[in-house]
Amino acid sequence: MKWILKKFEIETKADFYKVFWQFFKFGMVGVSNTVVSMAIYYLFLWIDEDLYLVGSIVGTVVSILNAFIFNELFVFSGNSRDIKSLAARLGKTYISYGGTSILSNVLLWIEVAFLSISKVYAPVINLFITIPLNFVINKFWTFKKSRNQKSEDEEGTQQD
Repeated sequence: MKWILKKFEIETKADFYKVFWQFFKFGMVGVSNTVVSMAIYYLFLWIDEDLYLVGSIVGTVVSILNAFIFNELFVFSGNSRDIKSLAARLGKTYISYGGTSILSNVLLWIEVAFLSISKVYAPVINLFITIPLNFVINKFWTFKKSRNQKSEDEEGTQQD
């Protein structure tokens, strides 16, 4: 447990609340991702039911872009805004969400095919795995601040 607290830089209650609030905002971004993805999916179904896979793919691609924008602006803000840094974080966002989407689908298949878990409940169960995993990947890899950015943030906080 101490290792986890240290990794998240939680030393006080205030630090805990800061990380909790960040996780909460990350969850709200996830809700918006779901709305965007489903809206696009159902739009494609409305246009032509045979386009359901296209709608699913387009919905996923657009919802990951949505995740990047909102995570960049509201959840993991304070990173460098140069084009190279933004492009690197965008690529990492697609890799992280793509990876956890694949994990979720593999788990779904295992749960339904081998464990006889309902197709209705299995995706919900997977959220308990993929949401925290995505948060950790995004916090410590996709939107990780460099040492220089951290020290600049600390200096700004001390001057305020």
